[in-house]
Amino acid sequence: MAIRLEPRGEVSQGMIYGSPLVAVAATLVSGLVLFAILGVSPLDALFTFFISPVSSLDGWTELFVKATPLVLIAVGLSFGFQANVWNIGAEGQLTIGALAGGGLALLFFEAESVLLLPAMMIAGILGGMAWAAIPAFLKTKYNTNEILTSLMLVYVGLLVLSWLIHGPWKSPDGMNFPESRLFHDQATLPVFVSETRLHIGWLIALAVVLTSWIVMARHIIGFQVKVIGMAPMAARFAGFNENKVIWIALMISGGLAGFAGMIEVSGPIGKIQPMISPGYGFTAIIVAFLGRLHPVGVLFAGMLMALTYLGGDAAQIELNLPNAVTGVFQGMLLFYLLASDVLVKYQIRLGPSAPIVFKAGPSK
Repeated sequence: MAIRLEPRGEVSQGMIYGSPLVAVAATLVSGLVLFAILGVSPLDALFTFFISPVSSLDGWTELFVKATPLVLIAVGLSFGFQANVWNIGAEGQLTIGALAGGGLALLFFEAESVLLLPAMMIAGILGGMAWAAIPAFLKTKYNTNEILTSLMLVYVGLLVLSWLIHGPWKSPDGMNFPESRLFHDQATLPVFVSETRLHIGWLIALAVVLTSWIVMARHIIGFQVKVIGMAPMAARFAGFNENKVIWIALMISGGLAGFAGMIEVSGPIGKIQPMISPGYGFTAIIVAFLGRLHPVGVLFAGMLMALTYLGGDAAQIELNLPNAVTGVFQGMLLFYLLASDVLVKYQIRLGPSAPIVFKAGPSK
């Protein structure tokens, strides 16, 4: 008896949009088993992980702070993924965007101009776009795999960060710690909920979600992205420029990743330090697919993944669990999401094993 996968004749839209919910449910069930193995009460652990972090106003504001970079990066990645442009280097683009925006804050450290913060935002976006332009150029000019080039550039970006904060950008008042000086007040994002860390970056992320929804649904660029991703031959026949879409997708995703990096250093961190991101650029890939590459779906998926970061910190403090639990939950969610996607497109069939056919080779 053999188990085989057969393509479904027609993929149900309900199954497509319902599979992320199935993946989340399967992750929760697996989490119960995981916590039981670790010797912790499963129900208490799930409460600590998913409910306790958002049981107060401070918890909700922290959730939005964590979700801001995830939503921004995932929205940008969604453009590329729909066009089959696989930008895996958002973490590096976030780093360079943070350095570009943060470097401007350090350069004009004594300045008290209201134009400094907008200039930092522009610099962060341009920094991320410049880093994404490298795989875009290699892809369109030499057909180089953008997965490899964008991913390898992540480590180059991290090395640039390490060199700067251990060298020319190290704070003279930092007790020899590898970090920059604290940004001036004019270089930090305004907080709009008093006595919390919730800054205007969250409002900008919501505006980006709305704008990208309009672009993907109503603009010719969104139409070209979808057609090239679903039917490349039809797109060429219609006269769509595939290289142009590759550039657009990578510039959007790189720019938003760089913007997210600038928001991190000028928002919750307030300086440049060795670890700007706990892996937002990679986690945003899960967010994009969990949200079904739709801006509104990405918004809710980003909030869910942000909750895993908060829950991991709470579980570490209250239950003495390792911080790696966060990564385990994110990994399980990705695994179940991919498994659900397979079952959406294919159905399992049981039948007799196919006979093994031996072909005789040429006689010598």
